[in-house]
Amino acid sequence: MDDRIKRVYVPMSETAFYILFCLRREMHGYSITQTVKEMTGGEVIITAGTMYGTLSKMEKDGLISFVREEEKRKLYRITALGQEVLDLEIRRIRRLYRNIGGEKNE
Repeated sequence: MDDRIKRVYVPMSETAFYILFCLRREMHGYSITQTVKEMTGGEVIITAGTMYGTLSKMEKDGLISFVREEEKRKLYRITALGQEVLDLEIRRIRRLYRNIGGEKNE
């Protein structure tokens, strides 16, 4: 992972985190939006503009890749680089959680 990618994506916005997290399996933008809404109990709502702007940027940066089109919807999936960035962010979040007393061992 080059320094530019690390600088741009870590720390990651909540929206970017959820998008990458969801794309561990093939999904399209609307499906991601609905999954995030459900996962967060409606606390995080990703608008269409944010979703498609983020997908475009992540694809350009190599974090996700277009897989196929299904009924006029583009399906994406996380790449190895995207997984590396996501893992880095998860480790950062876990460290924060530990530091506030959330986890004792890890």
